[in-house]
Amino acid sequence: MTPILTAEALHVRLGGRLVLSAITLELQPGRLMVLVGPNGAGKTTLLRALSGLVPFAGRITLCGDDLAHLALRERARRIGYLPQGHVVHWPLPVRDVVALGRTPHGASDPARLSSGDREAVERAMQATDVVDLAHRRATELSGGERSRVALARVLAVEAPVILADEPTASLDPRHQLEVMKTLRAAADGGTLVIVITHDLSLAARFADQILVLSQGRAVALGSPEEALCDAVMAEVFRVGVYRSSHEDETVIVPWSELPEAEQPCAPS
Repeated sequence: MTPILTAEALHVRLGGRLVLSAITLELQPGRLMVLVGPNGAGKTTLLRALSGLVPFAGRITLCGDDLAHLALRERARRIGYLPQGHVVHWPLPVRDVVALGRTPHGASDPARLSSGDREAVERAMQATDVVDLAHRRATELSGGERSRVALARVLAVEAPVILADEPTASLDPRHQLEVMKTLRAAADGGTLVIVITHDLSLAARFADQILVLSQGRAVALGSPEEALCDAVMAEVFRVGVYRSSHEDETVIVPWSELPEAEQPCAPS
């Protein structure tokens, strides 16, 4: 299968500091990849680079085209990007916020959507369980509700690639699971989904692949069992883990902090 998103020898410098170094990826459609790593590892910078939002050295291709040569609107059609924060500054109704996801497709007025745009907005709202919030002002929502509305806006783009930066932050356990199930369903439907999370349990349960970053470099890439092996967990996160399975799904729980002497080197 032809990769939908690739990065070749990707380097990013911000403020004169090397933040990402020598990242190379070939990512297929229909997969859910999770980015994990300590604070400051470069996870958000990688997501922003793959979106074309920060300058980079190297080459990124999207659907076979060089990202650097794509017009901004075309990038916005192909990538649904969910940043951290989910801040809404205008008292728009939730349905209008979600409808902003159709802007790359030419929908300039949420009150005058085509039938196709309306259907895309409705699908996104149903997928994120925000239909009942449709007429509420976005500025009046809780943090968790705003998070789900922000994800609905991204889903409404119906892009072939979704990049989501900590989409489960601030959510209660039920909605954390619902968000990850929604993103898993998007991947199962053919979308490439890349998610940043600090929750290794969610990563292990829902990801096809996990990319572990540390100090701007890729330390491990593989299945949850491979990428979150004991050596990597000790070297990168400095923890021991509890491992099990439940309902045929992998369970990985950070369990104990490791003293310096017990930290083996991660495999290259």
